[in-house]
Amino acid sequence: MADQADAPNTNKAFVPLENNPEVMSHLIHQLGLPPSIGFSDVFSIDEPDLLAFVPRPSYALLLVFPVSPTYEASRTAEDTPLPEYTGSGPSEPVVWFKQTIRNACGLIGLLHAVSNGAARSHVLPGSDLEGLLREAEPLGPVQRADLLYESKALESAHADAAKLGDTAAPEAEDNVDLHFVAFVKGSDGRLWELDGRRKGPLDRGQLADEEDALSEKALELGVRRFLGVEAAGGNPDLRFSLVSLGPVFE
Repeated sequence: MADQADAPNTNKAFVPLENNPEVMSHLIHQLGLPPSIGFSDVFSIDEPDLLAFVPRPSYALLLVFPVSPTYEASRTAEDTPLPEYTGSGPSEPVVWFKQTIRNACGLIGLLHAVSNGAARSHVLPGSDLEGLLREAEPLGPVQRADLLYESKALESAHADAAKLGDTAAPEAEDNVDLHFVAFVKGSDGRLWELDGRRKGPLDRGQLADEEDALSEKALELGVRRFLGVEAAGGNPDLRFSLVSLGPVFE
């Protein structure tokens, strides 16, 4: 299953990122978000006392999970009737990146989180991320993917962040069966599931103005729905890790 979880084996590979707030925050700060924005662990999606520790508002969630036959079947079933996404330009409801770099699903998820919704307004002028998004916006998905593939600034920042974390990082050429998906509240108020392996962005439903990516409705439309599909498919391995992008309070 691992060889299906990523881009083609002939493409270049990055060292996989650990879904760790320190790693992810380090990377977005290098790319161009201020220290006042960062990632925090979400230790439970059901216990209010634990959810209360997560800084709000939550702009986006990054979910990492083992790629399973159940997930592959549900992904294929949902994607098959959909057309290939061709969106671009300022009217695009969300910025979506197709993944063509192996083991870069963490990076793609992170880019989806910071390129859309409220987080986008915090990108620092003149930063690598600001320049990347300015170049990416008018491009179609294939050209956008090429832009990421060739970006030396992105590759350097990713390599630096991959050295961090609590566990020894795999080698870039290793096949990894974990995958990242971002759930983002877009500037249109809708919850988007953003995954570079899919055919395009997936609209999961409308949120109210006061709701964020970690609100009850967003969890029902996003992470809980996702895990429910896995459980209904008979997958006994519901291991997952979740981090939230939002304000950092000292």
